[in-house]
Amino acid sequence: MLKVLKSSCLLQSRSHAQVRSNTPLLRVLGSNGRGPYLYRRFFCSDSTEPNSEAKQAEAETEGGGDAADSKASAAIVPTVFRPEDCLTVLALPLPHRPLFPGFYMPIYVKDPKVLAALVESRKRQAPYAGAFLLKDEQGTDPNVVSASDTEKNIYEIKGKDLFNRLHEVGTLAQITSIQGDQVILIGHRRIRMTEVVSEEPLTVKVDHLKEEPYNKGDDVIKATSFEVLSTLRDVLKTSSLWKDHVQTYIQHIGDFNYARLADFGAAISGANKLQCQQVLEELDVHKRLQLTLEIVKKEMEISKIQESIAKAIEEKISGEQRRYLLNEQLKAIKKELGLETDDKTALSAKFRERLEPNKEKIPAHVMQVIEEELTKLQLLEASSSEFNVTRNYLDWLTALPWGSYSDENFDVLRAEKVLDEDHYGLSDVKERILEFIAVGKLRGTSQGKIICLSGPPGVGKTSIGRSIARALNRKFYRFSVGGLSDVAEIKGHRRTYIGAMPGKMVQCLKSVGTANPLVLIDEIDKLGRGHAGDPASAMLELLDPEQNANFLDHYLDVPIDLSKVLFVCTANVVEMIPNPLLDRMEVISIAGYITDEKMHIARDYLEKSTRETCGIKPEQVEVTDAALLALIENYCREAGVRNLQKQIEKIYRKIALKLVRKDGEIEPQNAVVDEVKAESVHLSDEIKSKEETQAGAESAEGSNDDKSSLNVAEAEAQKSTDEDIHLQDSQETEKATESEARKTIDKVVVDSPNLADYVGKPVFHAERIYDRTPVGVVMGLAWTSMGGSTLYIETSLVEQGEGKGALNVTGQLGDVMKESAQIAHTVARIILQEKEPDNQFFANSKLHLHVPAGATPKDGPSAGCTMITSLLSLAMKKPVKKDLAMTGEVTLTGKILPIGGVKEKAIAARRSGVKTIIFPSANRRDFDELAPNVKEGLDVHFVDEYKQIHDLAF
Repeated sequence: MLKVLKSSCLLQSRSHAQVRSNTPLLRVLGSNGRGPYLYRRFFCSDSTEPNSEAKQAEAETEGGGDAADSKASAAIVPTVFRPEDCLTVLALPLPHRPLFPGFYMPIYVKDPKVLAALVESRKRQAPYAGAFLLKDEQGTDPNVVSASDTEKNIYEIKGKDLFNRLHEVGTLAQITSIQGDQVILIGHRRIRMTEVVSEEPLTVKVDHLKEEPYNKGDDVIKATSFEVLSTLRDVLKTSSLWKDHVQTYIQHIGDFNYARLADFGAAISGANKLQCQQVLEELDVHKRLQLTLEIVKKEMEISKIQESIAKAIEEKISGEQRRYLLNEQLKAIKKELGLETDDKTALSAKFRERLEPNKEKIPAHVMQVIEEELTKLQLLEASSSEFNVTRNYLDWLTALPWGSYSDENFDVLRAEKVLDEDHYGLSDVKERILEFIAVGKLRGTSQGKIICLSGPPGVGKTSIGRSIARALNRKFYRFSVGGLSDVAEIKGHRRTYIGAMPGKMVQCLKSVGTANPLVLIDEIDKLGRGHAGDPASAMLELLDPEQNANFLDHYLDVPIDLSKVLFVCTANVVEMIPNPLLDRMEVISIAGYITDEKMHIARDYLEKSTRETCGIKPEQVEVTDAALLALIENYCREAGVRNLQKQIEKIYRKIALKLVRKDGEIEPQNAVVDEVKAESVHLSDEIKSKEETQAGAESAEGSNDDKSSLNVAEAEAQKSTDEDIHLQDSQETEKATESEARKTIDKVVVDSPNLADYVGKPVFHAERIYDRTPVGVVMGLAWTSMGGSTLYIETSLVEQGEGKGALNVTGQLGDVMKESAQIAHTVARIILQEKEPDNQFFANSKLHLHVPAGATPKDGPSAGCTMITSLLSLAMKKPVKKDLAMTGEVTLTGKILPIGGVKEKAIAARRSGVKTIIFPSANRRDFDELAPNVKEGLDVHFVDEYKQIHDLAF
């Protein structure tokens, strides 16, 4: 086959001249203007070159016919410059792969000297250079790719260093074109460099290498070459890249022999550069074919792996595509059959279904917006961001209860019963709610209102809101605005923001599902103010009866009617609420609870709920009235009942622990049961005897009872031991006895003597320091956040001497109270001058006025009359009347001005055992409104001037 190919080489070259002229490779190399010669030079073997030694060797091997063909072939080659005449060439380093004869390779030459030498050699009609593979640096892995570093190193290495780094065997290459720094080389024959001629640029002497003679008829060589061809054919089936190489090569190759086959296989393979260099250096054709066979076999394995990877990925992609297509087809089929609608149609249907029940009640302007948005939803793509914004907007618009109201309760008696069930006292709040219901009943419809409940913590402001909602049969919604600093929480965000939401009121309406709920706005006096606006100003629109009928939320952007909503706000300090906001609300003050009210609340509400929480039965515990009273007076004096609830829970937790421990002791034997039973019986007897007798006799009787209880316990234990012998046969009787014993033992009594065992030492002590106030000491009344309290004003003489009149005040007093002391000093001097003209006490005495306790800050004007009385008592050396307390602000002319906290001060006076109280006349109306149980037993005097107080006190 090879002989036939060789003998017809010239004929093919002539007959296919037109075909070759259109090939891609010719177009690449045709720029030099040499036409078919260069193309022929690129692909022909050394045997086609004129007068070459290779041609003579082949002629000797294959006979005369071949020699004649070679001569004919040589006849068309111009003899300008023959490759075999090149004995000294420029050495060009190749970084990645060696250049094989018959193949072209573009390289980049960065060294200007080398580039100039190449251009010069072309001009001298000697366009040849030596291409040698660059060796790897010592200590580097040839398999690790670092192209940029390799190229960088090539440009830096010059002279002998470069000579030492190059492989000895390379390729004589023809320079076909130079464009800028790009040089295209075509390999001709193998050469070996021997010595350096010049260092810059590197020029070397070379020897031309030729293949060792071989026998073309050798079966081993034939078999090896066929195996290479077979493997190449298999690779060609899988790799399209190889097909292009082979088609181009075979189409234009002139002489295709075994040596050229080995070069071809190595050149187009993806083997590493060292393996390719081995093929290039091998001159034995058989060995070269074996090396090439190894390379192409590896390529075959790689192509199989590539095929399997491609197949796996293709299967995965095709499987997903198939599933997607089937799903789309299923959707289309369901849609055609009417079984299913697309997402947008389903959404629109859902929104319209929501609107259907209240469609007639929805305002026209709102309905218009909803219809426009539904239309827009159909036009938008489901994947667009605008689609989600519109969907969320429609979700909120259609979820609101437009025109939907709950049926209100206009039954005043039922409402009163509900309010009394949940709260004791709070008559002002309850009466206002009943008035609201009565007005609604007469009108037939109810309007919204804005009520503000103000008072100290723990008086039930928040919990009464839930009771009001239950009494009115309205839905209840609570949100706290304490510390709120963002207007968007009230008015909502703009829809264009990511994650935008409506304000609290719109969320409330969606949550409750009616347009007339009761909304409790907690801690309105603690509104914050941040960078995002002033929420207190935003609340003005919400809580204004004239504006909230058309409340505009930034998110919804359509007016909402809130005129039917009942707003109940809570605040601790009304003064902290901005005036414009306070002006819109109806304030109801909750002063706090007196001791009687706390007793009722503890007994009827707190104790009952705490028992249920702790899992204790009513028959297991008894908390006496004396214990509750002591708990309220000595531990829980604050206005609210939150702390009282905590203390009751503390008592019941300790009782629960005691009961569980006793249950653990009951289990083992009946003797212990009876012993504890005896102790509990005598403990209850002892408590009853203590309640009936005086405090002096209690300790003695208690010790006697302890002794008797021990005797009885021993007797009972002996008795139970005898009974056990007779009751062992009857298991049921034994269980009955145990249950009866438990019933007796589990009764725990909490009384004032053992109260400290449950709640610790008393927090508050008796406010009354003096049974009868001495000279210079007078009891005053004060208002605190804990309710009311009594305080003493003490005045003492420091020193006397002519012209030494002065006043020093202590007791951590505020500025207002210090000014009151100065006013009191002046007024006292005037009154003393009137009563006793000869008494020069104030003019010649240095006085010290003190208000205990020193650690408690005090301020306010209401202690003025008390200070005057204390100063006059010292000056006249007369104590004031027993059990007297007073309060009132005094002017410089002696007029008494009104004060606040009448209820709290009256309660404090009763708690301290005061019988006579002096109030300003202007506070008569406040005192008259107090409950009868607060006023009971008090002798109250109302005064306009201090002279009246002087007559009452002394």
